[in-house]
Amino acid sequence: MNASAQPLTIKDFTSDQEVRWCPGCGDYAILKTIQKLMPKINQPKENIVFVSGIGCSSRFPYHMNTYGFHTIHGRAAAIATGVKLTNPALDVWVITGDGDGLSIGGNHMTHLLRRNVNLQILLFNNEIYGLTKGQYSPTSKTGTQSPSTPDGSVDAPLRPCSFALGAGAKFVARTIDTETQQMAPVMLRAHEHKGASFVEIYQNCPVYNDGVFEYIKDKKSAADTRLVLEDGKPLTFGADNQRGIRLNPKRLALEIVTLGEDGVTEADLLVHDEGNMVLAQMLADLKAPAFPEPLGILYCDPMAPEFVDGVYQQRQAVRDKKPPADLNALLRSGHTWQVD
Repeated sequence: MNASAQPLTIKDFTSDQEVRWCPGCGDYAILKTIQKLMPKINQPKENIVFVSGIGCSSRFPYHMNTYGFHTIHGRAAAIATGVKLTNPALDVWVITGDGDGLSIGGNHMTHLLRRNVNLQILLFNNEIYGLTKGQYSPTSKTGTQSPSTPDGSVDAPLRPCSFALGAGAKFVARTIDTETQQMAPVMLRAHEHKGASFVEIYQNCPVYNDGVFEYIKDKKSAADTRLVLEDGKPLTFGADNQRGIRLNPKRLALEIVTLGEDGVTEADLLVHDEGNMVLAQMLADLKAPAFPEPLGILYCDPMAPEFVDGVYQQRQAVRDKKPPADLNALLRSGHTWQVD
């Protein structure tokens, strides 16, 4: 950024397009959080690109006063990869939903994560298809009644963070649409990470799946349903942090314990380690009501090689070994023949 330029503010990242989501939609809070975050990342607007697919969340680029692509269903990950490869200096954000990113776009999402492309993925998870009028999605709970499953879905739901870890993601986190104080630091960490950052956002759809995350959003129950993750801190929860998570060595499974009961002390609890893949996988599978659900950064591996760097390094290595390409010679080399 030019040192003489005026600092950017939220107004600089707010477009002139009317925001038209349903009243009460969680997308409003996410949009405002991102607009407030943009001045803090110290990037000129012309270097920032938001890429989306199809869905309610995919209107996002219209409301950001930056560059953006509103692409086709499920293809945001592929197009964002192309944008980053074409110009690695760009700061690329992928905006997608549980249907767009994990159903028709699941294949592209898998490869973006395993390649570790240096961009941020924000997956809005409302466990329903909102734009197309309430069909069940890959993350919908078993038994979800919708226009496409009037008698209830029999599908087993996909857990986005578990999916991301299984695909090889090097940064995986989870947050909630209305918890801006928790969401903003997670987004900032995701942006600082060099590689593919995957952030699942629990997001309410007030029309087709209202209250689906109320159990974790309600302040009255939040202490018992949330496991707030802090690197290097014991896994505790509850109103007085008197409950915790430990590893049962016989079953190799996580279990809930209460401090002070049966001689349990804080030393018995697991300590969160962002760099521990096995722990991250176990945490990603925790689901209420049996367990509190983890919020924050589940996994971070900052040392993993990044895809775009690898592509450009390989390209330079080839150029260093070979003379400049001669298209005329190439066309006449190899298995060619002349017709008289």
